[in-house]
Amino acid sequence: MLRRSASLEFMVARSAFVPCTHVAVTAAIAWLGLDPASAQSSAGESRVDVELVLAVDISWSMNAEEQEIQRAGYAAAFRSDEVQKAILGSGWGRIAVTYVEWAGTLTQEVVIPWTLIDSEAAADDFAAHLDNEEPGHGQRTSIAAAIDYSVPLFEGNGFAGIRRVIDLSGDGPNNEGRAVNEARDDATRRGIVINGLPLMTSGFEQGFASWGSIPNLDRYYADCVIGGPGAFMIPVNDWEQFPDAVRRKLVMELAGAWPEPEGATLPLIKVQDPPSSAPADCLVGEKLWEQRRRGWAP
Repeated sequence: MLRRSASLEFMVARSAFVPCTHVAVTAAIAWLGLDPASAQSSAGESRVDVELVLAVDISWSMNAEEQEIQRAGYAAAFRSDEVQKAILGSGWGRIAVTYVEWAGTLTQEVVIPWTLIDSEAAADDFAAHLDNEEPGHGQRTSIAAAIDYSVPLFEGNGFAGIRRVIDLSGDGPNNEGRAVNEARDDATRRGIVINGLPLMTSGFEQGFASWGSIPNLDRYYADCVIGGPGAFMIPVNDWEQFPDAVRRKLVMELAGAWPEPEGATLPLIKVQDPPSSAPADCLVGEKLWEQRRRGWAP
């Protein structure tokens, strides 16, 4: 399995990517017969372009320094001009976001509840909350439980989004709970899109990967985790790439395109089809756990 290059190639899987630009969102609002000036839905919910769950892995496979890099990366992204312009330049000019940490089946926590971001100040304030919270830790990895936990968060949250997105980052496959592809399919049937940020930082190239890591985590995310219209992922090969990857990923989710410098001849993000290698085993993490458990048996 070839590793992704440092250019943070952008991978589309399971469905075609449909850009959601300002024009496209505005057209959708008009088609729905909505007034962009009206901030409330008939149910009293605040209209937003995207309801976004940031679901971040805090399993013990990541050390304290890596956890801090994650938090700092998300905080820096919400302070960035690119992300703030993506939020304010969209159809309604506002999003709703919540920050969730997860690990095994019993470890999910809302770190920052649903928050309306409709100004640069609101985005900066969300980033400040991230700076002030201490990252948690938990045993095992249950992407399925993280998805199942995130789905109900959209109900009764006070917002009416054109899109509902779970932005899921993690450094290993599902190894606890139900099958991750089943959780994904249940979520996408409810109109929720799941995008991925696979952290391919577990040390395979250096020979010190943990028992629950796999070398082709990007392929696993493509085949087993992401789903829904326009679902995508950005693999991260090194922690130095993380801040840039988060920023680009949020812009893609919120604006549908990464802004290119004037006069650029090549896209900053290369769109690819899924790799041509064999499909990933969506139960590989569970099998690794079973091998580990048997190793403990007398």
